[in-house]
Amino acid sequence: MNEQEYSILVIDDERSIRRLLEKELRSPERKILLAECGKEALELASQNQIDVIIMDLRLPDVEGLDLLVQMKEQISHAQIIMISGHGDVDTAVKAMKFGICDFIQKPFDLDKLDLLIKKAHLRTQLSRAAQEKMVKLAGKTPVQFIGDSPAIQEIRFLVDKVAPAQISVLLTGESGVGKDVIAQLIHQKSTRADREIVIKNCATIQKELSRSELFGYAKGAFTGADSAHDGLLAHADKGTLFLDEIGELPLAVQASLLRVLETQRYRGVGEKLEHQVDVRFIFATNRDLLESEGEERFNEAFRNRINAFQIHVPPLRERKEDLPLLVDFFLTRLTQKGRHYIIDDSAMSTILAHNWPGNVRELRNVIERATILAENDLITIRCLPTELLGDAKEVPNLSLESIEREHILKILNFHQGNRQKTSEMLGISRKTLYRKLAKFNIE
Repeated sequence: MNEQEYSILVIDDERSIRRLLEKELRSPERKILLAECGKEALELASQNQIDVIIMDLRLPDVEGLDLLVQMKEQISHAQIIMISGHGDVDTAVKAMKFGICDFIQKPFDLDKLDLLIKKAHLRTQLSRAAQEKMVKLAGKTPVQFIGDSPAIQEIRFLVDKVAPAQISVLLTGESGVGKDVIAQLIHQKSTRADREIVIKNCATIQKELSRSELFGYAKGAFTGADSAHDGLLAHADKGTLFLDEIGELPLAVQASLLRVLETQRYRGVGEKLEHQVDVRFIFATNRDLLESEGEERFNEAFRNRINAFQIHVPPLRERKEDLPLLVDFFLTRLTQKGRHYIIDDSAMSTILAHNWPGNVRELRNVIERATILAENDLITIRCLPTELLGDAKEVPNLSLESIEREHILKILNFHQGNRQKTSEMLGISRKTLYRKLAKFNIE
């Protein structure tokens, strides 16, 4: 399998359920394996790389919990979704302590199961990365940009295209949307991945020191300069320099930085000789460049130069279909040994109703708070800040279904009504798409 593909092992003694799941869950990036008993499941697990396991609690040759323990011992990174009947809920809850990532009751909703699989696959990736400690690039663990919305897919496409090039990149979007993550992703996919990426938020630099911070200075260049000092440009030589909130740099310093962009040469404060440098620049701003034309925040020539290749990161409120995956990502990152947090439907609905003015950063803080307040590793509405509860009252009907309907409509409109392309982007069969269109009354 290539890095985009993953495998799902379905363990159920009912042939009709195995066939149904094989038909409905199969997609180009998924390999479906079927087992009707515990013995067959263990054999398949020993012969294949398994990422996600969907297993019934009741099997003919082994107790579900016993098989669960054996599976976790054999392939510890694989995430397990337990299928339970109404009478098995207590046992399923106990199974959470053994390391399952979720459970779903019969008769189950295929759309909900599909979402649970995506979340489980994300956890598998993180677990395998932790086990193998990943491949280190530039001394850092590879970053992930979480989401499956059309906007995020477009960003991934742009990142893959621009990363190998040497052109500078401008990232735009509100504070907290993840521009720093994208900058690191570009660096790690670039030809400079084995070198350092130097990161600096320009808003944290004192304006009177910004020139010396960037370009360095000679000994005696100013009071207190007792020795020579290399600037950010020197540290980023042969690598990448990411300057966040670039509009906070003084206009005169922007003009000097423009010369570096054009000539790859600079002179430190108080120095007579120029330095040659090889730096790939990534800039970021939370300001609209067009709206900033009337403000004295951007040197006009500098603004035009850095805007050669722009990637805009939309706010979280415009891509709420990414929320479930982001929530699960943060829960997985925050999971302590032996703990597996689960979020109930009321809490998730409340999260979906919130507008997230602080974007992904705010979401991460909310999830961190929720894990502290969680009882028996279950996050309920009581674990969420009061400001989120007001949003839930204002939008009482917002649900995962409404988010899914909006997501399908966006992709359908993007492909101008083409069902085949829509189903391919969604990763589902055309039959499943038609069923969803009928369910959501979409013509």
